[in-house]
Amino acid sequence: MATNAPAAAHALAILTLLARRPTPVSAAAIARDLGLPRSSTYHLLAVLVEQGYAVHLPEERRYGLGVAAFELGFAYTRQAPLERIARPRLSRLADAAGHSAHLAVLHGRDVLYVVEERVAGRPSLVTDVGVRLPASLTASGLALLAALPPAQVRALFPSVDAFVQRHGVGPTSLSQLRRELSATRQRGYAVEDGQVTPGLASVGAAVLDHTGHPDAAVAVTYPLEGVDDAARAQLAVLVRACAAEISVRLGHRG
Repeated sequence: MATNAPAAAHALAILTLLARRPTPVSAAAIARDLGLPRSSTYHLLAVLVEQGYAVHLPEERRYGLGVAAFELGFAYTRQAPLERIARPRLSRLADAAGHSAHLAVLHGRDVLYVVEERVAGRPSLVTDVGVRLPASLTASGLALLAALPPAQVRALFPSVDAFVQRHGVGPTSLSQLRRELSATRQRGYAVEDGQVTPGLASVGAAVLDHTGHPDAAVAVTYPLEGVDDAARAQLAVLVRACAAEISVRLGHRG
């Protein structure tokens, strides 16, 4: 059993790499990026293709994810471990903050909201479970993008046409987005002031998995009026603590 462990680890590394690339990848690139011998890489890819976890595109000489990988991901969605772990912690966050809290995941250039914890008496929000919003406009999205490799951000936003605005505010180019993401990393959390809904603002922090990849983001939304810089800083402390707690439960040991 132990002799098969390296091969299993390498196969999982290949699947992880394929899952994180926006387009299919050549075997040579896989071998190079993972530091594997080409012969081993081709052998593992053949096994993954045979089992349906990868697909070979001979006309492009590249490999992508197969149907079995999709089925595995769908099974994960059915079990919803991320939501199960996050929901009670978001509930406590909303109680402590006194404002509505949510959890979102990256879906292409958008964020998809998967958990919402509303606080009675607070303003109604456009965010809700199943709602998608441009990642570049939201605190959740900016927190997620700031935790991604620069090349992946560039692939998501290849041109100015990739940027969307709701109220005439927010980044309109990759250089502007990069400046915002740099500021997010420096302060340790993302901010959004009226880019989604005028008069409302949010602070967000990324939830990281065991590899350091951002699985989701936690955010709190509050009215701009009545919340000063000190209060916002305290909200950021609560949001970061909640995101860190969920990250630990997902295996992150940063």
